[in-house]
Amino acid sequence: MKYVLMACGVAFFLLGFTVLKNNKKAGNNPSPVNDTIHFEGEGHFANMRQLTFGGDNAEAYFSFDGKYLIFQKTNPKEGILCDQIWMGKIPVTPGETFNPKLVSTGTGRTTCAFFYPDGKHILYGSTHLGSKECPQVPDRKKHGNKYIWPIYPSFDIFKADTSGKIVKQLTKTKGYDAEATISPKGDKIVFTSMRNGDLDLYTMDLDGKNVKQITFDLGYDGGAWFSPDGTQIIWRASRPKTPEEIKEYKELLAENLVAPTNMEVWIANADGSNPKMLTNLEKANWAPNFTPDGNHFLFCSNHEYERGFPFNMYIANLDGSNIQKISRDKGFDAFPMFSPDGKRIVFSSNRNNGGTHDTNIFIADWVK
Repeated sequence: MKYVLMACGVAFFLLGFTVLKNNKKAGNNPSPVNDTIHFEGEGHFANMRQLTFGGDNAEAYFSFDGKYLIFQKTNPKEGILCDQIWMGKIPVTPGETFNPKLVSTGTGRTTCAFFYPDGKHILYGSTHLGSKECPQVPDRKKHGNKYIWPIYPSFDIFKADTSGKIVKQLTKTKGYDAEATISPKGDKIVFTSMRNGDLDLYTMDLDGKNVKQITFDLGYDGGAWFSPDGTQIIWRASRPKTPEEIKEYKELLAENLVAPTNMEVWIANADGSNPKMLTNLEKANWAPNFTPDGNHFLFCSNHEYERGFPFNMYIANLDGSNIQKISRDKGFDAFPMFSPDGKRIVFSSNRNNGGTHDTNIFIADWVK
């Protein structure tokens, strides 16, 4: 059994997992280790709280003041047939609920939302100009049941206010534009584009001007984040090397597809110079993000498991050394982000979903 979860601009196909019974009451209160939302061995997490219940909820990212989250959600039971962007105020007390509101158009498919520094605007990728309908999910059977992500060419990046009104279209080139994040310095956006025929990273000003390509090697470059001081970027990348790998990559790309089964984490200066591969674990190593001190990074990986799952989260030194597992779900943990003050972490997980395919958002205090 399979389902689709949008993974920053591309559909991530995951296997269905059976986990512990759903306990919403536990999700609304600080929880001890060994319950359904906080597993033994997750010593970096305290006061874990589940914020969403049901559907696929992913890529929850903090506002610059740390008070709000923005994320993407699919839930056919609620009439949300493919990812739309939602935002909500983070509960402060145990009795306060998380009540997100829709801030995308409700049409097309959306992905990769992020707050502007002013807290009054957001950006996200959307296909709604191409069609109001959800774009078709690729047929994996045509490609030998490989895990493939669609790179929808109708994706463009938009700026909107927090009421949901689009105020500017930031990209207008032909082909895929998505996976955008903003530097903590508040001066640049980094994003992925296919405007040159390959999936490369670009930067632009917050108003969409001064676009500059910063990666050039053949392969998929995506999901980039700036370091806390804005001087570096970290991202996921595939690098096909053999003639067979290159052929397959180019053939899939011609169909607006990519196979994400072999990705590693890379780091470079913010202008793309001095790129270095940080992981060499094979399989899928992705969703990297800096820690607030700028000396470590988080990432998601399935490298420990022969069958390609579970996916867990890891922390490592900025040179790629001393990799330590920080999550223990038997299904899927990914999309980690620290609050700006470094005191809390938010991520998406299959935990506590009652044996369904649901992915929900969890927040916890970070224990060093």
